[in-house]
Amino acid sequence: MSTSHKHTNSLIHETSPYLLQHAHNPVDWYAWSTETLEKAEKENKLLLISIGYAACHWCHVMEHECFEDEDVAKVMNRHFVNIKIDREERPDIDHIYMDALQMMTGSGGWPLNVVALPDGRPFWGATFVKKEQWIKVLGQLSQLYAQEKSRVLEYADQLTQGLRSINLIPPPEKDEPVSLKELSTSVKKWSQYFDTFLGGYRRAPKFMMPVNLDFLLHYANLTGDTEVEDYVHTTLKRMAYGGVYDHVGGGFSRYAVDVKWHVPHFEKMLYDNAQLISLYAKAYAATGYPLYRKVVEESISFVCRELRSPEGGFYSSLDADSLDKKGVLREGAFYVWKEEELRELLKGDFTLFADYYNINDYGLWEEDLYVLIRDSSREEMAKKHGLATENFEQRIHACKEILFKRRESRSRPRLDDKILTSWNALMVKALIEASRYLKNETYLKMALMTIEFLEGAVVRKDGSLFHNHKEGNSTIAGFLEDYALLIDAYIHVYEVTFEERWIIRALELTDHCLDHFLKPTGDLFFFTSDQEAVTVRRSVETADNVIPASNSVMAMNLFRLSCLYPDRNYGHTANRMLRTMRESILENPNSHAHWMHMPLFDAYPFREVVITGESAHDFGRSLRHHYFPNTLFAGAIQEGSLSLLKGRIQKDKTLIYICEAGACNLPVSSPEEALEQLRSGS
Repeated sequence: MSTSHKHTNSLIHETSPYLLQHAHNPVDWYAWSTETLEKAEKENKLLLISIGYAACHWCHVMEHECFEDEDVAKVMNRHFVNIKIDREERPDIDHIYMDALQMMTGSGGWPLNVVALPDGRPFWGATFVKKEQWIKVLGQLSQLYAQEKSRVLEYADQLTQGLRSINLIPPPEKDEPVSLKELSTSVKKWSQYFDTFLGGYRRAPKFMMPVNLDFLLHYANLTGDTEVEDYVHTTLKRMAYGGVYDHVGGGFSRYAVDVKWHVPHFEKMLYDNAQLISLYAKAYAATGYPLYRKVVEESISFVCRELRSPEGGFYSSLDADSLDKKGVLREGAFYVWKEEELRELLKGDFTLFADYYNINDYGLWEEDLYVLIRDSSREEMAKKHGLATENFEQRIHACKEILFKRRESRSRPRLDDKILTSWNALMVKALIEASRYLKNETYLKMALMTIEFLEGAVVRKDGSLFHNHKEGNSTIAGFLEDYALLIDAYIHVYEVTFEERWIIRALELTDHCLDHFLKPTGDLFFFTSDQEAVTVRRSVETADNVIPASNSVMAMNLFRLSCLYPDRNYGHTANRMLRTMRESILENPNSHAHWMHMPLFDAYPFREVVITGESAHDFGRSLRHHYFPNTLFAGAIQEGSLSLLKGRIQKDKTLIYICEAGACNLPVSSPEEALEQLRSGS
């Protein structure tokens, strides 16, 4: 333990960078554990639970104002058992207390501060609180507990009942699937909120919401709805033009604080970038727009440069804040530019660059700082300056290389270097989809390296998963999101490699979920395994947000696996899940977009593309780069165990079968013929 710090608490033994940031606070912090709750019970002290994450700006501000202050620490240490939680490590605990905060105050966010009984039942909550108010409210709460304990217990009881009841999904009024007509009506209502000029929703802040855009791309592709299609591409273009996209280094920030996607909240998260890589790769396959390809390539470069571990896993995030030239921690300091600096660096190309990236009133952020933003295509800008597009591109690229080099000399944002199974699974899928739609084998190799790393780092001896990994240690049992997203990644890896071990791994994890996460009613899955201790409730996550809900991913997994293993009961369970959610989906589509893929699988033909024979891989590559969202690929060079492959392999012939629900058309012997069948719907 270091002697150079005045204070050191028990968080020094943790691996989470967020928890380690608080290890030298004067507050006597503990990590969440059964032992910590037992300590509170034994000492009859309230729990003070503070939840945040490493890239959270306001979490840092509250730490500086409150948790680094010795006067504050005295109050906290005297009256409370203080627990610090990294929300990314413990989403199970975060779900419960975020729901509690929203029930108590009507809003939520981080830092999330809750005061709870020694057994974890909450009764007070707030987000950011200033020092004087924090000291005052903590004094009042400890006094209330000492003098009117029965009132506190009664309120905590009521709140706990509420937390359990909002976790219940009421039985649907109609026990039937969601029809295409119902789905279309729901999308129509949803579209009232679309910003058809700037993309996203008509409000600020603007979040990218790749889950929603992925569904709408799928929906527009199958239904031919040109208004939805235009909205999706307007949003994708505006996001890629905006300051929320890092034009110098690639990759996306968390969200934009304004309506034009200009000024980002500068933190960069693995899960955002992974899903946006997948989305832009699909959009590229659907349209061939070079902008989309460039976004995919540059975003992968960013993730691999900044977030990839030497072993092949991916770290979690980069902080929004970094030190400016004066040594002051400031949001966005690493990314923003002053006009004189740009003039000095770019010299004769400054005018061209400044016009393209709006070093003017449109691109000004605050004081004399600019965030790069485009509002014209490269073709329009080249024409305006009398340049060939290729020459214009070369000059802009040279400018960006100069700026990248200068930026590398700046103080860097802090890195959260924990590795999360769920987010890594999203990145594996992103690399698979980029390799598939951009026809880039390097991305496939990277995906395989990551999935092999996960096999060694987070898969336990009994086949279950860990949620986290850092420096050789994995300590937290996997949640449903880890299983669901890794199963999804395994299925995608199988589709491009035709290696059966990946689909077998998907089966093994699926069966583990059915054994240990499925509710007794059999219609949804709990977020935590039945092998783990439960505080307050076992949550059921059904709403799709910045990441798809673990239940919607499981439903999709079960459907896709049922196509490959029709003899198992997976399809029945997927159908039950969808029927349970039908009212929620139709009433609130923007929070259930990932669920909405499944009605499209029912309404339009869903095809298994089965490729057998010695050229299976070549034929697969020539078909998979097309955007066919209602397909699943299977294949083998030699005999495989999947029922779809049985009896379909002929010596010296490569054949393609287009199948629906296991019933196959007569085989064709060229990708062109198969493509014709897929396009014609026959």
